[in-house]
Amino acid sequence: MDKLLALRAFVEVAEAGGFSSAARRLDLATSSVMRSVYSLEKQLGAVLLNRSTRQVTLSEAGTSYYAKAKKLLEDMADADASVSDRGGEPSGPLRVSVPVAFGARRIAPALAAFLKKYPKLELDVKLSDAFVDLVSERIDVAIRLGEVASIADVVSKRVGIFARYLVASSEYLDRAGYPASPDELADHECLRFTYTTEPQVWTFSREKEERRVPVTGRLKANSSEVLREATLDGMGIALLPDWLVESDVQSGALTRLFAEFEAGPNDARAVVSALYLPNERGSRRVNAFIDFVSELASGPQ
Repeated sequence: MDKLLALRAFVEVAEAGGFSSAARRLDLATSSVMRSVYSLEKQLGAVLLNRSTRQVTLSEAGTSYYAKAKKLLEDMADADASVSDRGGEPSGPLRVSVPVAFGARRIAPALAAFLKKYPKLELDVKLSDAFVDLVSERIDVAIRLGEVASIADVVSKRVGIFARYLVASSEYLDRAGYPASPDELADHECLRFTYTTEPQVWTFSREKEERRVPVTGRLKANSSEVLREATLDGMGIALLPDWLVESDVQSGALTRLFAEFEAGPNDARAVVSALYLPNERGSRRVNAFIDFVSELASGPQ
């Protein structure tokens, strides 16, 4: 019995929910996949899959074995990629984590071109606004918005910049009035991103001038998309990234306020950072994705 093939066959059947679907994924005959799984079960002395005329499901033993077999296959793929990825064309599996809205708005539309450029790459994209543990979550590259604090044994590289726009709808401005200066924002409904539990201050800078304005409002959220929708609905004034609302400003759906200032929440910087482990420094897969994000995230210098 080819143990490696048997493991792959078992994992594919478990994920596909059937022998025929797994066989198509593996480009093998269904009978070959069935024989491989049966041989594996015979060697282990345990039933890994419950078969019925309608579906194939994991047994209790199979559920435990699947998790270990899946990790073993992933580790082997990583080991192969770590050797083959140091020279030549980027290839092998690449697991990345990107912020939800940034991933959907900036990265997703360009993924087809990226994968076409690197046909040997296998990309697994995780959308998350939470900080990820690169080791435990098996992430090769994490893209994060804002300056990232120094983390032991993690490389942080600045790969781009963006601008934050202070925006509001005409409906809100007609109702609440157009603020004459940033200081007047203290009297407005400000829609805030949930960075911390501390009171939020919006900072406005130009040349040698800096204004720090404490802002409040009835709505805050940990999703920039939620804040954008609320702003479009006339609920208040928001500080949002250019890549999210630029088209809304151009269409007139939102009005940009105080464009002469560089604006930001508290002291957060509008940069795009890539995080990866030190042993990935020479990885062509990782570098290819970082270069890809750099092209998407480059802004006015």
